[in-house]
Amino acid sequence: MAMKGFTRRFKPLKLIPDSQVEEIHRATLGVLQRTGVRFESKKALKLFEKNGCNVDHDTRLVKFPPHLVEECLRITPSSFYWKARDSSHDLLVGGNTVYFCSFPGKNIVDLDTWEPRTATRKENEEGIVVLDALENLHVISPYTPYFEIEDVPPVMTMVESVANKIKNSSKLFFDGHQQESEIFIIQMGQAVGMEIQGMFEAAPPLTYYEDAVNAAFRYLGEANLPLHITAAGIMGGTGPATIAGSVVTGNAELIAGIVLSQLIRPGARIVACDFMMPQDMRSGFPAFGSIEAALHGAVFNQIWRKYEIPIQTISCALPSSKKIDFQNGYEKINGRID
Repeated sequence: MAMKGFTRRFKPLKLIPDSQVEEIHRATLGVLQRTGVRFESKKALKLFEKNGCNVDHDTRLVKFPPHLVEECLRITPSSFYWKARDSSHDLLVGGNTVYFCSFPGKNIVDLDTWEPRTATRKENEEGIVVLDALENLHVISPYTPYFEIEDVPPVMTMVESVANKIKNSSKLFFDGHQQESEIFIIQMGQAVGMEIQGMFEAAPPLTYYEDAVNAAFRYLGEANLPLHITAAGIMGGTGPATIAGSVVTGNAELIAGIVLSQLIRPGARIVACDFMMPQDMRSGFPAFGSIEAALHGAVFNQIWRKYEIPIQTISCALPSSKKIDFQNGYEKINGRID
């Protein structure tokens, strides 16, 4: 029996009229057809060309015919089953059900001095034990709970993080790729009989690097695992400053990834993730916890309800507060606007 999650029993928020939803969709098709998306992978370029895309092998730019885009969106499942090694932690992804996911922290923080430091192996293990015990936490994220672990080389951090999650939790999780670490991540998941959802991340603006593409081929083509596709632009930095403009470019990145995924494996199970943040024009840093991030997330959700593809939004995950305080709570509440 899968975990229940939370069923939304109220009407979703609509920030823009249906006519503007269609305008954003058409603008996205225009970017994909006229501007294109760069894929730094010969393997991907050959696959796109074989399926009717306009491919420039010198610039590695792919331009997508709208009919191919529409067909790939159509065959992407609106819901799917995601298998954990403990069947009580399986998830049925999609529809009106909401699941909650942890978010990684950079370092551990001394609660007396608020000074950050690198977590020990024991602290990293204890963090997973705590997450495993949380009744309403359904999925554990990459690099959880810490990005760095004492005495673990950076190249091994993701692999060590996966091994720690497998040893100390039977919940589901998704993980990325770092210098072909996905090879070992897939093997570890297979060894314990679970589906580790792979990550496939765009590099804004409108680019996918070869390591991400190789990971997608491995997660989908070789292992038939669900894929978590992420667009993570900075509004006013690596993408348009407006909400509408950034939704269009973010959609183009995500949908280009979906097209590749469906060409690799028709019917591939996909979660589309919005990781778009506005840029603080004074500091240049992402404006975490801002109302603009929440508004972007709400518009993104509305657009992707049209596509009927499962999504993840993280606007409530990243407050600008440096402590667990009122600012932290206020910004997280603002982030969960939809």
